[in-house]
Amino acid sequence: MRFAVLERRRGSRWWRTSWALGGALVASLAAVATWNTPTWTEQVSRSLVCERSVGRSELAVVENFDPNYLLFERAAALLKAGFASRVLVPTPVWGEPAKPNPVSQGIAEVMARVARLQEMELIPIRTIEPISLNAALQIRDFLTKAQLRSVIVVTPGFRSQRSLRVYQTVLAPAGIKVYCVPVFGERTAKNWTKTWHGIQDVTEQWLKLQYYRFYVLWGRLAYP
Repeated sequence: MRFAVLERRRGSRWWRTSWALGGALVASLAAVATWNTPTWTEQVSRSLVCERSVGRSELAVVENFDPNYLLFERAAALLKAGFASRVLVPTPVWGEPAKPNPVSQGIAEVMARVARLQEMELIPIRTIEPISLNAALQIRDFLTKAQLRSVIVVTPGFRSQRSLRVYQTVLAPAGIKVYCVPVFGERTAKNWTKTWHGIQDVTEQWLKLQYYRFYVLWGRLAYP
């Protein structure tokens, strides 16, 4: 009993320390960002962005975990230009058997309609932590079952490096070629320090990239 209490106390101290370190890092990045040093801030943000690569593929995947109309608009442009013939949109599951969440489905359908996106398919995704990795694994199963061998990942700009690492780690062993298209809105690699939300976004994505790089993907297929 005493041992269990000690373990809980240690665990509690560990979490408090982790949150304190995380908070200190966020504060430090925010402070440095406000100094407005373009070279440093651009290097930080660009480290989060995948190199844009696109080739003729059988499918485009819209990473719509946080609803973003611009992703649908870019996917529609890729479809129109002939880079993909189908568009897949991961959507959280609802009930059993697994079906797309009706709210998420409705939002996706509205954005697709406004973007004039044709040939959109919804794939129910079980949102299990770590979400990006488990979503990629479920998408891999869909692709291999359909015998598809190339995919374009359409993803938010500051998330894109993490997405590329995850999809290449999961899909490359299955012989699936991965292309990456980062999408930006008002916040870009050059102006993210101008607003608190920009600083918050870049800081969060940087922390998540390190978490995936050194913990989630550790021990899996080495990323070049």
